[in-house]
Amino acid sequence: MEAPPDNDVLWARALHFQHDDGSPALSGISLGVREGEILAVSGPRGSGKTTLLRCLSGLAPVRRGEVWFNSVPVHTMGPLTRERLRRDRFGWIDPAPSLVPELNAWENAALPLMLRGTSRRRAKTAAMEWLERLDIGEGARKRPHQLVQAERQRVCIARALAPAPSVLFADEPTAPLHRADRAHVLRTLTTAARSHGITVVLATHDAETAALADRTVSLLDGRRVQTVHLPPVAEPTETEGRAACSLSV
Repeated sequence: MEAPPDNDVLWARALHFQHDDGSPALSGISLGVREGEILAVSGPRGSGKTTLLRCLSGLAPVRRGEVWFNSVPVHTMGPLTRERLRRDRFGWIDPAPSLVPELNAWENAALPLMLRGTSRRRAKTAAMEWLERLDIGEGARKRPHQLVQAERQRVCIARALAPAPSVLFADEPTAPLHRADRAHVLRTLTTAARSHGITVVLATHDAETAALADRTVSLLDGRRVQTVHLPPVAEPTETEGRAACSLSV
């Protein structure tokens, strides 16, 4: 078993994954993610973006292939060890906001810290910092049902950032947001990641979102593909157009 490069915080080799119905989701994907890098995983719906993030984060057990985090093999870990890794070192943002309905916004954002044993006061301070940065501080005492969907998603993003994860997995994190909100949240997310040294793996089908990343990996039908940008075709001049017409007669 070959160890990953020293400068890669995440490393995957020859990943294969099948859905429960037997259909392939990933077919031999290999990649490395450097520490502090923002990597965009792009591709159309059904290309395997979410499955790749789930395998890299330990949410989905790898059937074939290898996944390493800081030179530790994730693919050989048992369920409880993977769960501790996700709790202590990883953050996750879903495309749809999911919050505990009985807790208010700041309690939801502070929940991962309190589950780690952080005091309520310190957890609230960290949660409020991110809620303010994401312009949802005024709603900190509101329950999820009192917030609109875009506000609930901001709380979910604050919840993922408050524990200062080593790696943040973001699966279409701005999908529920309006265009103007999307730009602000993405700037906050990328600025926070760079200032705090957080590695980000971002799944997106949006070219503008992918452009904020340091590097982009493109998927199609569970495989890595190279995107080829063809030069624009020049419009024919009037003389060339007349000549083409005369030749076709």
